[in-house]
Amino acid sequence: MRYVVVGLGNIGSKRKVALGPRCVATVDPLNRAAEFRTLEECPSDRYDAAVLAVPNPVKLDLVRFLMDRGKHALVEKPFILDAPTATELSARAEAGGAIWYTSYNFRFEPNVVAMKLLLDAAELGQVYFVRMFYGNGTARDHLGSWRDSRFGVLEDMSSHLVDLAGFVFGKAGSRFLVWERRGHELRGVDHAILATLDRTLVIETSFLSYKNRWQIEVVGEKGALLMNGLTKWGESELLVWQRTLPSGPPVERREIAKGPDGTWKGDIEHFEKRVSERRGSCANDLWISQTIAAAADEPLAGQA
Repeated sequence: MRYVVVGLGNIGSKRKVALGPRCVATVDPLNRAAEFRTLEECPSDRYDAAVLAVPNPVKLDLVRFLMDRGKHALVEKPFILDAPTATELSARAEAGGAIWYTSYNFRFEPNVVAMKLLLDAAELGQVYFVRMFYGNGTARDHLGSWRDSRFGVLEDMSSHLVDLAGFVFGKAGSRFLVWERRGHELRGVDHAILATLDRTLVIETSFLSYKNRWQIEVVGEKGALLMNGLTKWGESELLVWQRTLPSGPPVERREIAKGPDGTWKGDIEHFEKRVSERRGSCANDLWISQTIAAAADEPLAGQA
């Protein structure tokens, strides 16, 4: 499959490297290293699919453009949709014989993959609760930029964890309570805590975590899992604890996954599989969009 990368910033440049010779063109209105300023300038017979590594406000029109021309779209997360827009885009995709798929590359972190395999095999028995945290210290970088929207960290980082709540933990379609939502340094949200209605899965994200941090803790009937770190930061650790009954130190196994970050390659392979199956991400996009919108607007749990 031949790709055009639209948006030659940090993520677009990573995509270009991951694609290698399959990237046949680049588009960016500001980066002079790009071959074209707009996607309209790039001849449509040069590519089969586009990677959209662009700011959120311009994604929708680009996806429309691609669907109408029968070109597949790999959209960098998140892709915020409402129900009427989802219906409209699905009709365009069907008519054009194309799909769009929104990328959540953390699905392909080695220790996320290992965790999902253990859970799918019921190694922990009944899962009692899950806690996820993702944070960095980029609040001042985002101040006044397009990322400083009313959604803020909810669309930038919480979307990743909501996706994993569905993909790994079987919570797709779940509604979330808003336990905390605040803009300490941004006009939008820079720190948030969400929980599923049954309170068994909790998500916390922050632009005010001055040391990059990623952690997933899973506690179940037969043991527990603890994941720390991402390969993009150099190393990721997964601790697997087999419970000792009635109590006592668990039997521990420690797995380490080291960089470089291979999630981009895994994500492209998954996208191409979805293309072959003509299976886009509309339902997942709509669920995540509705979750983010509700998290930005609903009263905090316990408040009138």
